[in-house]
Amino acid sequence: MAPLISIKSSDEKLEIVNQLLLPHKTEFIEINSVEDAHDAIKTMKLTSPKKIRGAPAIASLAALSLSQHVRRSLAASPPPAFLESRDALKTHIDGILAFLFTARPTAVNLGAATKRLGKTLDAGIAAGKDPRTIAQELIAEGNAVADEDVGRNKEMAKWAGEWLLQRVREQAPGTPAGDLNVLTVCNTGSLATSGYGTALGMITYLHETGKLQKAYYTQTTPYHQGSRLTALELQTLKIPSVMICDTMVGSLFQHHNIHAVVVGADRIARNGDTANKIGTYNAAVLAARHKIPFIVVAPISTVDLDVADGSQIPIEQRPALEACLVRGILYPNEGKSEQVQVMITPSGLEGVYNPSFDVTPAELITAIVTEKGVAVKAEGATTFDLTPIV
Repeated sequence: MAPLISIKSSDEKLEIVNQLLLPHKTEFIEINSVEDAHDAIKTMKLTSPKKIRGAPAIASLAALSLSQHVRRSLAASPPPAFLESRDALKTHIDGILAFLFTARPTAVNLGAATKRLGKTLDAGIAAGKDPRTIAQELIAEGNAVADEDVGRNKEMAKWAGEWLLQRVREQAPGTPAGDLNVLTVCNTGSLATSGYGTALGMITYLHETGKLQKAYYTQTTPYHQGSRLTALELQTLKIPSVMICDTMVGSLFQHHNIHAVVVGADRIARNGDTANKIGTYNAAVLAARHKIPFIVVAPISTVDLDVADGSQIPIEQRPALEACLVRGILYPNEGKSEQVQVMITPSGLEGVYNPSFDVTPAELITAIVTEKGVAVKAEGATTFDLTPIV
């Protein structure tokens, strides 16, 4: 079955999936402007359908929205004033890129995408090209940001999958080829990227090559990206899978043979400390206790060499209310798909701790994988040298 998608793009239309309605209904919402894209990237309200999540998908949407804006401007009659000169074009595009970046300034992938588009703009101006030619190059580069994500994801998924297979062969010789069991946290598949996925991409690769027995995934509360989104992706791809509550990770490791934990990343510091969805650190600590490899799979754009270690990664504190609400369809629903949002705590609850992410120290991570390869720590080291894979 075809994988799910988070973004649909053509010359005529740009749309994002309404993740609030998943997994019970698939509906796409049109993005008609740079302002719409900014709102979708910035908005994290549980009640807003116009939002996109996943670091690679955020970067793709920003780039595609710029492409859409420039394409429409080229087709406009009369053409907008910013296409009349290189200086006007630079002022206009620089303003848009800066505006898009403000939607999520801590998202390193978004910053990488806006910088890449800025370099394309500056290179065209430095070469003395016509404003309309530079505009065409910006469209192509914006599309490339999204298009390249799928190929990149497949590369890193293969690197990670093959590395795990080799490790299992070395440390557990005799393990049947199709018997690997892997746990993941949050959602890192096609719904969080432009396609295939990062950590979930590795699981998909193992399944496609006949090496996977089962994928386990946490619900990933309080946002339930695991039980809503990862569950749907695995079901759609017909990958054998088992959902567990976040608090069941230790029990799973005690009673089942788990060969690896694989997660994505929102930001990776220069030393390998990794910020990811809340609950990742818990899984890493338990994996270390049970001597289970802990693998981070993320694109190069997620590695922030300007951040020395995890202590410098900003952690967003979400509104307390979001940890008190859940959304889904009524049960039993008797064939209906009415969506409801309910509060599961006493009203007016005080003292709710609700960070979006936690940071897993490099010492707990076994391998970091990008599209360029696999990095492991040197013998006796507690941090990574990421130079070979960046």
